[in-house]
Amino acid sequence: MNFLSDNVWGAAPEMLEALAAVNDGSAPSYGEDSLSRKLTEEMSRVFERPVAAFPVLSGTAANALALATITPPHGAIFCHAEAHIVTDECGAPEFFTHGARIAALPGHDGKLDPELVAGGIARFAKGGVHSSQPAAISITQATECGTCYRPQEIAAIADLARQHGMKLHMDGARFANALAWLGCTPAEATWKAGVNVLSFGLTKNGALAAEAVVFFNPEDALDFEYRRKRSGHLVSKMRFVCAQLICGLEKNRWLIWANQSNAGARTLAAGLSDIAGVAIAYPIEANAVFAWLPDAVIRKLRDCGASFYEWSASTDGRTLVRLVTSFATPQEDIEILLKLARE
Repeated sequence: MNFLSDNVWGAAPEMLEALAAVNDGSAPSYGEDSLSRKLTEEMSRVFERPVAAFPVLSGTAANALALATITPPHGAIFCHAEAHIVTDECGAPEFFTHGARIAALPGHDGKLDPELVAGGIARFAKGGVHSSQPAAISITQATECGTCYRPQEIAAIADLARQHGMKLHMDGARFANALAWLGCTPAEATWKAGVNVLSFGLTKNGALAAEAVVFFNPEDALDFEYRRKRSGHLVSKMRFVCAQLICGLEKNRWLIWANQSNAGARTLAAGLSDIAGVAIAYPIEANAVFAWLPDAVIRKLRDCGASFYEWSASTDGRTLVRLVTSFATPQEDIEILLKLARE
């Protein structure tokens, strides 16, 4: 019963078939193949406008390269205090930007509040040579708490970014899960709300290793290819990365898989919430469940083979845990975990 992350599961069967299909024969290297061109066409179709899309192998690379493209070394990047770029990427955004400062801010349910962001920006003296200059805001969709920004919430942050001459980046490692819950279009959740660049994630949602950086104004990406090459993310056999992304986008597979992931989380949360002493910490809007569990329940689950993260220290006999479901999480595993917790 592995609920550590959606990263722990393998690729969707359709993904393996897509990779096998492009394995025969030869193709030009380093993104000069037909699938690389098709990916840009597919991304433009999905987002309803011409975009510049660049495949990379990891979410960390996608975030760091995207932010480096829109942020100078003397810039400041504003994000939530629990954002992946500040807690889990080993300083990669600062390294790739050659020294930009990350300003982490608090926020309810894992979200940035425009008023708090405005206050954070005000602490940096615009035009002052002694101060980092506000350059970008980064939001995570779905957030590290499993919640989702509504398009109007994104638009409010984007308006603030524009007022200060800044760009808005979205870490979309679980973008599909957010869309599956929101029910809006990819365009409505990104550029129509004011997002400038998206880290489009698929590895957590059916792929082996495939992410993409999507610029909604291609002119913003003029030097991205050089940054990608310098960082080692211009893959020679790029068709294998593109094949994964195209497979996910075709027939709306990425949203079908995300709906399956989200459904598992809803079932898990509903079952846990009926158990005495359990409290669900955040709204269930994607595929992550944060729950306060009695320590005795945690010991029981672990003794029976369940894996999940403990998100806090024990307080009054309970600990906050995170359980993440995947499109491949067996329904039987969810049922067994709930049965054990009830016992």
